[in-house]
Amino acid sequence: MWDYLAEYEKEREDILDAVNTVFASGRLVMGDSVRGFEEEFAAYHGTAHCVGLDNGTNAIKLGLQALGVGPGDEVITVSNTAAPTIVAIDSVGATPVFVDVREQDFLMDTTQVAAAVTDRTRALLPVHLYGQCVEMGPLRALAREHGLRILEDCAQAHGARHHGALAGTLGDAAAFSFYPTKVLGAYGDGGATVTASDEVAERLRRLRYYGMADRYYVVQTPAHNSRLDEVHAEILRRKLRRLDTYIADRRAVARRYAEGLADTGLTLPRLAEGNDHVHYVYVVRHPRRDAVLEGLRAHGIELNISYPWPVHTMSGFAHLGYRRGDLPVTERLAGEIFSLPMYPSLPAGIQEKTISALREVLGAL
Repeated sequence: MWDYLAEYEKEREDILDAVNTVFASGRLVMGDSVRGFEEEFAAYHGTAHCVGLDNGTNAIKLGLQALGVGPGDEVITVSNTAAPTIVAIDSVGATPVFVDVREQDFLMDTTQVAAAVTDRTRALLPVHLYGQCVEMGPLRALAREHGLRILEDCAQAHGARHHGALAGTLGDAAAFSFYPTKVLGAYGDGGATVTASDEVAERLRRLRYYGMADRYYVVQTPAHNSRLDEVHAEILRRKLRRLDTYIADRRAVARRYAEGLADTGLTLPRLAEGNDHVHYVYVVRHPRRDAVLEGLRAHGIELNISYPWPVHTMSGFAHLGYRRGDLPVTERLAGEIFSLPMYPSLPAGIQEKTISALREVLGAL
């Protein structure tokens, strides 16, 4: 499903130089590499601030805290997402409130959000899933009407655009993950929250550093150590310069899938109006998904499902009170979707083998 070794071989000299740059700098924590990456990532998005963090989950968590979300508040989001989105909401003491997703592109159904707003709603958390953006116009209008904050979950959408605007610039703040598989990935965990607000950025900087405004003096709690590592920051600086190339390569892989699987009965990814897709994951759909996956295993191909269990059905979130049937589209998708191999350096031979095997398996159903 994913392999970084071919990319590493191509970029090895630059990656090792990044490591050496940090080790030779004399500053291993919160040094020039973190500051440099923050400035460059903010500049890429045309926004004022980027605050580097240790992972994408804390990018959401600290983003919510910096926007004033806490115990007793509600955050409207989706269940068709990676569990960390919801873990982060839960960790600040807020309650996730789920709306369903759209059949055509698996993104938040923004027509359902207004009905989910209560007097406890504090924030909207759209998840830009699989590499393309949620329809943001209705959410922005709703936020203005009710005085809500918007935190974008951009973990899967580095470089994606919505009506020309980059993901991460459409709300009050945006959380990014730099887990190695991401469109912009480090060589380990990493994250960041971006914002145009000076006030929100200052809160974020305190929250990632024990709540300190100055060394040893805590002014804000609860807070923890959530700093981005210098080595990962320097690697990310180098890779940021190649982000648009990574995206172009992903789009080329997606085009080959679209051409090779056009007449197979698979439901292929659909581009939502106004979106530029970066294809973090290439998710397809079939009503006999499990039979398809079993057939592929006979060809030595093991594929992933993103995601097999909607968050609201997980036992760890039973306290939220949701039951099967509450989010019918999300639940139906969970039984039909699966992901094809997708990364910039995906060898053409592996992709062709996947396409050929899929055509054979689907033809035999």
